[in-house]
Amino acid sequence: MTSPLMSTPGAVGAESPDSGVAAHYGDPAHEGRAMERSSAWVDRSNRGVVRVGGPDRLGWLNDLTSQSTKGLAPGTATEALILDTRGHLRHHLSLVDDGEAVWIHTEPGGGAPLAAFLDSMRFMLRVEVEDLGGSRAVLTVLGPDRAKAVEAASLGDVPVRAAEDGTDLFLPVERLSAAAEALTAAGARPAGMWAYEAQRIAGHRVRPGLDTDDRTIPHEVDWVGRAVHLEKGCYPGQETVARVHNLGRPPRRLVMLHLDGTAERLPEVGSPIELEGRPVGRVGTSARHHELGPIALGVLKRSAPVDADLVVEGIAAGQEVVVDPDTGANAQITLRRRPR
Repeated sequence: MTSPLMSTPGAVGAESPDSGVAAHYGDPAHEGRAMERSSAWVDRSNRGVVRVGGPDRLGWLNDLTSQSTKGLAPGTATEALILDTRGHLRHHLSLVDDGEAVWIHTEPGGGAPLAAFLDSMRFMLRVEVEDLGGSRAVLTVLGPDRAKAVEAASLGDVPVRAAEDGTDLFLPVERLSAAAEALTAAGARPAGMWAYEAQRIAGHRVRPGLDTDDRTIPHEVDWVGRAVHLEKGCYPGQETVARVHNLGRPPRRLVMLHLDGTAERLPEVGSPIELEGRPVGRVGTSARHHELGPIALGVLKRSAPVDADLVVEGIAAGQEVVVDPDTGANAQITLRRRPR
């Protein structure tokens, strides 16, 4: 589905997986600066949206996900993972509770599968799951002045997820254009996925399915703390999370790559990262940042040296360590001598 905001002046369409929304509105560098220095809105109406209602919703999600949601206060933005029994990712949830329901957005095309999975796990509990992908759309407002812009736009009673990295508005689709116009009038600049993705990569925030693969576990990609609570009850995949937390040594580690700016292209998702001609990892998403130049996220073998210069598709790349090779290893082991 093509977003109605593609009629905004200057809009240039993004490519998959973000087809249907804008890559930029004519000046991605200034759009990126607005995200950092003032405010900007980003059309993310391609995101999947799921609503979970019912009095048992928070305790139920607490048992299914990696996040502690049982006592989640209304308006508190958080993230959660649904893992398989081996600790590998099934679904990533960006969520907020409004006091009556939990509002979730997830990757494009992921809303229906997430809703189907959640619905299959309801059993006799008092929860209702709705896939709202066709009726609700996410509009994200970023920048230090975003709260002022949202307040001045007077958008009414819409669910709001105000997180550290941006404010997500769960708007009825028919109100999307009016909301964007109101935000623009309030001083927020239209910005596309080019600038948004560049800021996300610079912030070391992985994107499921692009920066992750079917072997990814949370410790490898810096999800612990952000989307994984280490002091909550049992949930699928907890054994893997606890084992790495206690013993350390995850198989791989997340890095940000500073790519050689003389190359005219960006690497493809999934391309091998090489060290002296040998593959030591895979690259995920990449973008051209308005200040940092071409950057990317990647995962390397834990054993790859942290100061090594790397190559991706023939492009030289320096690494910025995000996940330390020795992350985890929090077990407190005391050895006692036998009395003589």
